Amino acid sequence: MLCEWMPDRCSPVPWGERRHAMSVAKIIEISAESTKSFEDAVQHGIDRASKTIHNIKGAWVKEQQVLVDKGKVTMYRVDLKVTFVLD
Repeated sequence: MLCEWMPDRCSPVPWGERRHAMSVAKIIEISAESTKSFEDAVQHGIDRASKTIHNIKGAWVKEQQVLVDKGKVTMYRVDLKVTFVLD
């Protein structure tokens, strides 16, 4: 999974022989919701995070929840862990 957002760390060159700067990433948790779907909630969360955070490289869904009213799903909620590379 590390290779997906930091491919330079998956190099076959041993750690001590690398000649380029290594990246440092941070992970934050956010919650987002949508009346349409879980997928839409994820997209909404990433869109909003991208307004104040740059270098977002990936996210994974920690939890999913729905709100129900009178037997109908009214809201889809996701808790995301968002990974971004620090400058």
